[in-house]
Amino acid sequence: MGKTSDLTAVQKTIIDTLHKEGKTQKVIAKEAGCSQSSVSKHINRQAKGRKKCGRKKCTSSRDNRTLQRIVTTNPFKNVGEIHKEWTAAGVSASRTTTKRLMKDMGFRCRIPCVKPLLNKKQRKKRLAWAKDKKDWTDAEWSKVMFSDESKFCISFGNQGPRVWRKSGEAQNPRCMRSSVKFPPSVMVWGAMSSAGVGPLCFLRSRVNAAVYQEVLEHFMLPAADQLYGDADFTFQQDLAPAHSAKTTSTWFKDHGIPVLDWPANSPDLNPIENLWGIVKRRMQYARPNNAEELKTTIRATWALITPEQCHRLIESMPRRITAVIEAKGALTKY
Repeated sequence: MGKTSDLTAVQKTIIDTLHKEGKTQKVIAKEAGCSQSSVSKHINRQAKGRKKCGRKKCTSSRDNRTLQRIVTTNPFKNVGEIHKEWTAAGVSASRTTTKRLMKDMGFRCRIPCVKPLLNKKQRKKRLAWAKDKKDWTDAEWSKVMFSDESKFCISFGNQGPRVWRKSGEAQNPRCMRSSVKFPPSVMVWGAMSSAGVGPLCFLRSRVNAAVYQEVLEHFMLPAADQLYGDADFTFQQDLAPAHSAKTTSTWFKDHGIPVLDWPANSPDLNPIENLWGIVKRRMQYARPNNAEELKTTIRATWALITPEQCHRLIESMPRRITAVIEAKGALTKY
């Protein structure tokens, strides 16, 4: 064994360690299980530094800066489009080289996040709400039943265009896309607390105040009995028109159920959004053929949610509130 390239990582480590201890090359060779010549070459190469080998780079630093500017300017372009624009600028490089350099720069092809737009007034209200709730304890949050609707699509693989971004840029506005609809799909209403999840309701029509009150009557009340029994609780809902309608407010008053005040456009504050995400990730490899099969898959996956998972999500409320305060009302990573 005369080539240092034949040495294993363990042997190289042994050689380096014993050499620092002042051992002779003969002793080192015996301990490492290699020839004395290999030890000598490895030590000398470490001391002098190995010369660079391989093909010379086909792009300059200026070419690389041009590529980074192209990706940063329009991160929603695919590799082919980026390569075409880059070579049009006078760079001679293959598509494979283009993709490799993009990865070396830290860009990764990811599905873009989607989040609602917040105006100045909404940010101010979110900040005020967070400051008002910042001293709430886990026990107080455990008394809140969180609810929300979510859309599930048959084609889970249809995620739309991807985006090139670096680590930490998931919430950068230039790396995000607008919400789009993916028919065919089903709309689902669900509720959760720190004790677990309630029954699901599949919505067959557009949700107006009357339809929503039927959901509350036939699904929310049974969920409350299941999760809280005779104990008091507070119901959480967003500010959708059906939720904030006068008749809906009257329904809650008639049933003696307090409703948690909630800021507009705040999915990051609702832990059930994360629960929907868990369900959808577990279903990403499911391939239902129709709406009924999709519903069956959703029910089965929802049934696997444990009270421990729900409890951990509820425990995150203080951190969510702190994040909103630090962001001065802006949307957070949650």
